[in-house]
Amino acid sequence: MARLSLLAVCAAILSGCLGAPASVEPVQDFDLDRYLGTWYEIARLDHSFEKGLDNVTAEYSMRDDGGVKVVNTGFLSAEDEWKVAEGKAYFVNDSDEGYLKVSFFGPFYASYVIFELDQDDYEYAFVSGPDTSFLWLLSRTPTVEQGLMDHFIATSARLGFDTGKLIFPIQK
Repeated sequence: MARLSLLAVCAAILSGCLGAPASVEPVQDFDLDRYLGTWYEIARLDHSFEKGLDNVTAEYSMRDDGGVKVVNTGFLSAEDEWKVAEGKAYFVNDSDEGYLKVSFFGPFYASYVIFELDQDDYEYAFVSGPDTSFLWLLSRTPTVEQGLMDHFIATSARLGFDTGKLIFPIQK
């Protein structure tokens, strides 16, 4: 698998961005052990570092230093190849708050704010970056029920995200 060639672009865009949209509050009572594992990207606001990617997943596992290893994978049909980006994440505040900083390039970090999470089973997560131009719906399964999609869109729109620009990557 080829490494994502746009990691530097991602880092440049996101470097130093550890804030969160004013309308977004990170989830509390967050349990990292339950969050670890594979997540499928169901919807996103598109950016150059994910442009054209389908079958996007994020794999979270523990690092030896107590941080989180992040491996994002997606298929770029235009080049008929898989793209992989490996990064690291650490809590910004307390470990029971869904507010992390993630880096895919050197010392540059960006916000990863989990603002809604299925607290019972950790089956879905709504995630923001440092501002309302970064938004993801992640799920433990490659598809979600329409009710969850409707809830994600309505909640995100109410919080100031431009849901009319959402991308829905193909998941197989």
